[in-house]
Amino acid sequence: MSNRAGTPAQPSDLVDLTALLDAYYDVAPDLADPGQRVAFGTSGHRGSSLKGSFNEPHIAAITQAIVEYRTGAGITGPLFMGKDTHALSEPAQNTALEVLAGNGVNVLIDARTGFTPTPALSHAILTHNATRTDQADGIVITPSHNPPADGGFKYNPPSGGPADAETTAWIANRANELLENGLRGVQRVPLGEARLAESVGAYDFLQHYVGDLGSVLNMDAIKGSGLHIGADPMGGASVDYWGAIGEQYGLNLTVVNPSVDPQFGFMTLDWDEKIRMDCSSPDAMASLIAQAGRYDIATGNDADADRHGIITPDAGLMNPNHYLAAAVEYLYANRSGWRGDAMVGKTLVSSSMIDRVTASLDRRLMEVPVGFKWFVPGLLSGEVAFGGEESAGASFLRLDGSVWTTDKDGILLALLASEITATTSRTPSQHYRELTNRFGDPVYARVDAPATREQKAALSKLSPSDVTATTLAGEEITARLTEAPGNGAAIGGLKVTTENAWFAARPSGTEDVYKIYAESFKGAEHLSEVQAEAKAIVDSVIS
Repeated sequence: MSNRAGTPAQPSDLVDLTALLDAYYDVAPDLADPGQRVAFGTSGHRGSSLKGSFNEPHIAAITQAIVEYRTGAGITGPLFMGKDTHALSEPAQNTALEVLAGNGVNVLIDARTGFTPTPALSHAILTHNATRTDQADGIVITPSHNPPADGGFKYNPPSGGPADAETTAWIANRANELLENGLRGVQRVPLGEARLAESVGAYDFLQHYVGDLGSVLNMDAIKGSGLHIGADPMGGASVDYWGAIGEQYGLNLTVVNPSVDPQFGFMTLDWDEKIRMDCSSPDAMASLIAQAGRYDIATGNDADADRHGIITPDAGLMNPNHYLAAAVEYLYANRSGWRGDAMVGKTLVSSSMIDRVTASLDRRLMEVPVGFKWFVPGLLSGEVAFGGEESAGASFLRLDGSVWTTDKDGILLALLASEITATTSRTPSQHYRELTNRFGDPVYARVDAPATREQKAALSKLSPSDVTATTLAGEEITARLTEAPGNGAAIGGLKVTTENAWFAARPSGTEDVYKIYAESFKGAEHLSEVQAEAKAIVDSVIS
């Protein structure tokens, strides 16, 4: 923990915007360096122009690859494109627009020339595709909560959510081919010509999204309660949305910080002294936490508004796992329009409190690998009514059981906290305390352990038989998992469970470490035992 964590950023912490933007256009990636090639993680391609990993050639190549992919897939509808407030998002959108116009793709960008939250783009795709045969898709330009020097570029197919691994692998491979060939094959027109092209149009993301919130939330109850809501966009794409929500639905809502600054100089530093718009971090959220007493519910969103942070007067900033469990308990008891057999979706590193709540509701649990893409089919079909992950990302169905978004929606989950409080007269944190009285009070943590590239590769390819241990922290092991029980997909690591605890180990994609997620219903001391034995188990099988 740094001495400066949670303190305001200083001038020395701010990125040099001139250098960052110059590097976007001037730096050519070194394709001999794997870190400078196109690579799609769980949320698209991310990098920084200063590191040669997010530069104009990358975006031109990825966009051309997306054009070719959608052509091969027979996608003929419009491509919705939105950006967040990171400094590299605007030039990346310009590059993408040049390539899309050069290929004659019908592309729709924000009618207000503003910023587009990820959930608003997912909502736009699904709204179009619900009544049209010419299916639409989209591009989201955001590195989510990452530091100001980063950029991100993500493709959402007609399903509206993050593309699956097969799709992103094809796009990444084709983009790297184009880079290797000096961008030969990339069709592109100058920006001025692109903006005037007949194939380029406008779409009012804000009005379509905000105007439809009454179909997924009890906005009348929130209004009638008079709750004072403090919404902090954290300098992100939701900045104009919160004011519009308050105005359209007559809410007692204050936009806590309407500032947009690509350096994010108003932020408090995260745990490692970096500026990071992580609305689940008490350090990044320190300024809002300090003001929380002014509001009945205070919320934060990251830069593309796909994540949520919930602050209540009685508990402060809620742990994301705690809020997910409270949300599941409330929603499945108060959404009569949902299917009686609709499952609860969670990632395998989310709290097992969700498992216990789900069982008490007599619902089935769908446990999937890390990544929101795994929830997309279930949300589309209605088989999964709620999907959430431990990193403060979730979405759920409309009141009538139809799909809302198939990407994470931080605005939706932030407003749900007010609905819960308005309709039950108890905050989400009070609901969670009631859950701990019924099911126990788990302790959850994530730690990192060192690992070489070879060891990380070995971890990602384990089979259950590689684990010979029979007990974990004094309890009999009940399951050894290398595939998610909810869909049989490889988890790229290992999960081991007992009656009252579990751990999961996954290799980091960017550092020489592996991550150990662990939880115990027997207290902090038992959790420490779980973590220590987890490291010993994993090290023994990857060494």
